[in-house]
Amino acid sequence: MKVHELTPAPGSRKRAKRVGRGTGGRGGKTAGRGTKGQRARGTVAPGFEGGQMPLKQRVPKLKGFNNPFRVEYQAVNLHTLADLAPSLDGAAVTPDLLVERGIVRKGAFVKVLARGELTTSVELHVHAISAAAERAVTAAGGTVTIVPLPFREEGKAGRPPVQGNQFANR
Repeated sequence: MKVHELTPAPGSRKRAKRVGRGTGGRGGKTAGRGTKGQRARGTVAPGFEGGQMPLKQRVPKLKGFNNPFRVEYQAVNLHTLADLAPSLDGAAVTPDLLVERGIVRKGAFVKVLARGELTTSVELHVHAISAAAERAVTAAGGTVTIVPLPFREEGKAGRPPVQGNQFANR
């Protein structure tokens, strides 16, 4: 079989109706467009609603969805902790210490991830940790303490405050 021998299956392609070929044939004169008016004469843009504000312009111009209650963590890998460990002198690794050393931003929630290796024991106080990183820290003889997030404390809503714009709470 060659490319020029390919044809559609019989009956799958119907011939287009030829309109506007005189009153003797069906579909002559107005050619199925009715009588007079804009749509009978020229072309009308798709979505044109006769001067009324079109639907595509009436709906809000927002695309996608951003969760206004998303909790953002700043990642710290094991190799960063391994580089930091010799200078600790037995002190615990806390978010404040990481801010002081310039590893994370002030006020950020810290999550430890498992990239790299840790050979020395480290006492961690972080907001979150991956399962593989926790196994690596305990295997090296260290301990992990999860610091509770401030919005999950007693008497609070249990989720972070809304972030975003005026459309966040729709």
